[in-house]
Amino acid sequence: MNASLELFAREPRARWFFAALLQSSLGTGAGYVALLLIAYDRWHSPWAIALILLADLLPAMLLGPVFGAAADRWSRKWCVVVADLLRCGAFSAIAVADSFGLTLALALVAGCGTGLFTPAALAALPGLVEQKRLPTATSVYAALGDLGFTAGPAVAAVVLLFGTPEQLAGLNGITFGLSAIVLGRLAFGRVPSADAARPSLFREALQGLAATGGMPGIRALLGVSAGAMFFAGLFNVAELPFAEDILGSGEVGYSLLATSFGVGFVAGSLTGTKGGAPALLKRRFRLGMLVLAVGFVLSGLAPGFGAAVAAFVLGGFGNGMVIVFERQLIQATVPDHLAGRIFGVKDALSAWAFGLAFLSAGALITLIGVRELLVAAGVGGVVAWLVSLRALATAFNDEEMEFGGEPVSGASADAFGHGGAGQQRADLVGGAGNSRGAGLDQRAEGLDDGGVELSPGAGS
Repeated sequence: MNASLELFAREPRARWFFAALLQSSLGTGAGYVALLLIAYDRWHSPWAIALILLADLLPAMLLGPVFGAAADRWSRKWCVVVADLLRCGAFSAIAVADSFGLTLALALVAGCGTGLFTPAALAALPGLVEQKRLPTATSVYAALGDLGFTAGPAVAAVVLLFGTPEQLAGLNGITFGLSAIVLGRLAFGRVPSADAARPSLFREALQGLAATGGMPGIRALLGVSAGAMFFAGLFNVAELPFAEDILGSGEVGYSLLATSFGVGFVAGSLTGTKGGAPALLKRRFRLGMLVLAVGFVLSGLAPGFGAAVAAFVLGGFGNGMVIVFERQLIQATVPDHLAGRIFGVKDALSAWAFGLAFLSAGALITLIGVRELLVAAGVGGVVAWLVSLRALATAFNDEEMEFGGEPVSGASADAFGHGGAGQQRADLVGGAGNSRGAGLDQRAEGLDDGGVELSPGAGS
């Protein structure tokens, strides 16, 4: 908590950035409820819900590496601004659309905005705060994102007492518009340095995929994380029938369980505020995978509602740890000129994992039952954790480079594991002169994006 308070006290730009993120995240959580209600009203079929959920994932599934390449090719600040404007326009139009087909198309536009925002924002964070506060900023970013999905539905419930889902969708569009205005005035997220002659955007996306494949540590990290997210997706689908059909707690109980998971997620995200050496980040990432899996198993075995709440908090805590330490490992070890593409590939893999989980969960519930699926998701999480013990055994063992602190003598070139082959491969893509710490001096970029400081003292 002290690290988070210091971040807001010492980093004026971060205060504005996270204030914009908080209100848009709350809007997103509330808008999620509104979008499902609108879709179901415009096409009264379970397929309406399934297609709208898929629309949110599909852009990242198909174009994640392209979105990441855009963040490495152009100003990251303007990428997040464009992403917010896309979502502002999409939700504002959803509020007045009159057909399900148009609603679905606009949901895809909003999904494109989300797919572009995430890799660009994560790659831009090193240009927003001092290096020593980057771990805290990454933790706060994750915490605020999930806080929106935890508290947003409560906001939606209040708004819907006096208004309509369409009005709620319009309010969500306004939050994205406000975020675009605020972020557009900040100085951060410059264009990564690169050779003057650059290939096409799609070529750079393919190069990002090739570079990811050439970094054994990063490749293993993203793979085991995607496996954990698949089992998390199964868990998410089983939550509602578990609350209503198994525990008999109804919609209120489901809301409380979802809130419990969100509270755990926020707490788990904030465990990463102090950073550490890559080897320490790896250990905490793997611990998070184990905690996540144990939480899932205990949820399935919970004899009553109180035990289920505790298990959901534990599972959420592990999920928060997995997300934040995976992101910090990428920030600590990937060259700046590749950061957007690596985060884009990560988003694509996570979207595929969740998409496959959503498609298979219904059949699995029918086949084995709800409790059994929760336990199976936990057992699968344990298997993913065991795989991580072997897959990441020789990766991220650098104890000399302190992520979130001052680098000490000669950080290992083998940051990606297995003899540094990944670094050699990465240097083929857009700028061998970029070291893995190249992004950490972005605070000095000042007005490269034409941004201005909204308050004095940035860089203090």
